[in-house]
Amino acid sequence: MRKRPFHGGGRSRRGRRGAALLAAATGLAVLTGCGAADMTRQASPYAAAQGAKTVTLSVQSWVGAQANTAVAGYLLEHELGYRVDTVQVDEVPAWDALSQGRVDAILEDWGHPEQEKRYVEGKKTITRAGDLGVTGHIGWFVPTYFAEAHPDVTDWKNLDKYADQLRTAESRGKGQLMDGSPSYVTNDKALVKNLGLDFEVVFAGSEAAQITQIKQFAKEGKPFLTYWYKPQWLFERVPMTEVKLPEYTEGCADVPEKVACAYPHTPLQKYLNTRFAESGGKAAAFLKKFRWTTAEQNEVALMIAEEKLSPQQAAKKWVERNEHVWRPWLG
Repeated sequence: MRKRPFHGGGRSRRGRRGAALLAAATGLAVLTGCGAADMTRQASPYAAAQGAKTVTLSVQSWVGAQANTAVAGYLLEHELGYRVDTVQVDEVPAWDALSQGRVDAILEDWGHPEQEKRYVEGKKTITRAGDLGVTGHIGWFVPTYFAEAHPDVTDWKNLDKYADQLRTAESRGKGQLMDGSPSYVTNDKALVKNLGLDFEVVFAGSEAAQITQIKQFAKEGKPFLTYWYKPQWLFERVPMTEVKLPEYTEGCADVPEKVACAYPHTPLQKYLNTRFAESGGKAAAFLKKFRWTTAEQNEVALMIAEEKLSPQQAAKKWVERNEHVWRPWLG
């Protein structure tokens, strides 16, 4: 998933294959590309409807976003008496759907300054709803067991020294930098080129495929270099250490093809449709107050991804254990 200046995302935009798999597993409507608006209307006929006791939440394909939506939706339904619809939509189309009132809320945005300028500052059809409480960060990571054996690998200047060890059948004789889906928006190809590294960006295909590959490398004790992001539950299963890229400074990623700096740390934000923010009553007030920690998000994400609970089951389990956390969100 993610933000255009560091494409963005962030966690970058998740792939359509991953979206389709998630929709099949959870029954969510999927929106991608130019047909998003019509499909949202079909899936969410009550979004932003005056006086309706229904809330429509946008959910992205990565598991952290599922965790947010699952817990918020569970509390909206079981504590506040709302019906909750969820619609899966890619990051940029989600802003269009939110502006048009076809979804009521985005609970995890990694930063889209162009959309924010257009819809929040310009048209005023979208309203800021505050921090999610989680800080997102994209980076390059190696397994901690490899970093401990070769401490200098954590400086990008030394990566070429290990290119041979990081080569795969797909990396065309170079070291492999593993990314997720080809539809993710990342800076990685530009970074490899602009830093003069002897590496090839290789796409796993989806977040799920990337996780499978990382687990397989770890099981075999092999080294790897991968694009990854925090927060993410996988760190609990495969400890990874970040490779230090050139320091991020304001504006260093504004021209995508010239990027030669690290990804920023991004406090993740919530946004509401403005009409819903003003007339959504207890639901809107609750979503503005919904704020939790990285550890709390990861706890739910881990139950979904590793324990194979449904998002609803994971949310129920977390809610039962953490009333002291969520009770203040209800006002």
